[in-house]
Amino acid sequence: MTNVLNELQWRGLLQDHIPGTGEQLEKEMTTAYVGFDPTADSLHIGSLVPIILLMHMQKAGHKPMALVGGATGMVGDPSGKSEERNMLPLETLQHNVACVRNQLMKFLDFDPGKPNAAVMVNNIDWFGGMGFLDFIRDIGKHITVNYMLSKDSVQNRLESGMSFTEFTYQLVQGYDFFYLYKHHGVKLQMGGSDQWGNIVTGTELIRRKDGGEAFAFTAPLLKKADGGKFGKTESGNVWLDPSRTSPYKFYQFWLNASDADAERYIRVFTFLSKEEIESLIQEHQTAPHLRLLQKRLSQEITTMVHSQKDFEFAVKASDILFSEHTADALHALDEKQLLDVMDGVPTFNISRTTLSEGYNLVNLLAETGILTSKGEARKMVQAGGIAINKVKVSELDANITEANLLNDKYVLIQKGKKNYNLLIVN
Repeated sequence: MTNVLNELQWRGLLQDHIPGTGEQLEKEMTTAYVGFDPTADSLHIGSLVPIILLMHMQKAGHKPMALVGGATGMVGDPSGKSEERNMLPLETLQHNVACVRNQLMKFLDFDPGKPNAAVMVNNIDWFGGMGFLDFIRDIGKHITVNYMLSKDSVQNRLESGMSFTEFTYQLVQGYDFFYLYKHHGVKLQMGGSDQWGNIVTGTELIRRKDGGEAFAFTAPLLKKADGGKFGKTESGNVWLDPSRTSPYKFYQFWLNASDADAERYIRVFTFLSKEEIESLIQEHQTAPHLRLLQKRLSQEITTMVHSQKDFEFAVKASDILFSEHTADALHALDEKQLLDVMDGVPTFNISRTTLSEGYNLVNLLAETGILTSKGEARKMVQAGGIAINKVKVSELDANITEANLLNDKYVLIQKGKKNYNLLIVN
């Protein structure tokens, strides 16, 4: 078997590992799992690292397992957090679990005819019928309080206050590993570096309760080069669900990465070879203004998470906003695509009756506040600085009419090269 740890190491996806993990991966096909937290009905790009780990395992001939935490989703996990997580109603959790399952199926091969077919499990299946007394008798007695208190994830929360529920989370996660070891032959758990304490509790439980040997490794938590939190934008998380984060916005997130971040991300989030990545980085450094690294990164990851078609649309949408001759492409967009592209652009509402006899462009620019006055609007129009639906207008007597409407409802007004306003006609 291929030792996948070497591959993960040069990609920056390996931080801590239990001694002997590499030897285990070389010895035999190993079933390895990652847990996913169903606190929302979609995973976000922070979930891509554990997904990528599972994909690497399967590509190397090992068997990936995704555990969706239908039970642990009801319990607060203190790892890397400063506050206890809100608990969700059972119906919400069940809905979220189903959504997460569907998303994971896009990345892993679940073909049952293959020996290393991916598997999904839900820990509500073994925790759902377990009583509290059973748990503390059969699991709790094997792990000491001193051992649990020694974990950084616990120490970091003790001063601010930590519930018993949170405190016991590492035992619950540890039992997940033990159960999968006993019933599914799972010998390896993976996760982010903030999960190290919880993961090794599982290996310790396997050793103490069953005399068995299990393995683990973690990936570093990603941070941006400027120290900011990876995956966060002004509008919040970048989601994998296209209804939450459109493929266009998803593409733009990666396209706008800094050079330093793009160099790291292309190793972590793509499956390009080391030689190809090094060649791309070298080519990028000779002409950074072309943003070759960001373009290839955004292509690879948008295609993987969404589709080739979504990637091509995202490129077309970017061209509409940032190139000169795209009026035909703009008219070809349906309403949803148009609104995806114009997400975040200032909008103005006017009544349809206003357009019945034509709305003078100069008046419109001043009265909507796109420009501060009619005088400024006249100068801007005469200088060729205004475009309607990507077509420059220089006549002072130009009118906006219903003939200008995109999808019978919108008019795109461009001021200069990059300032857009969307007129919405009701």
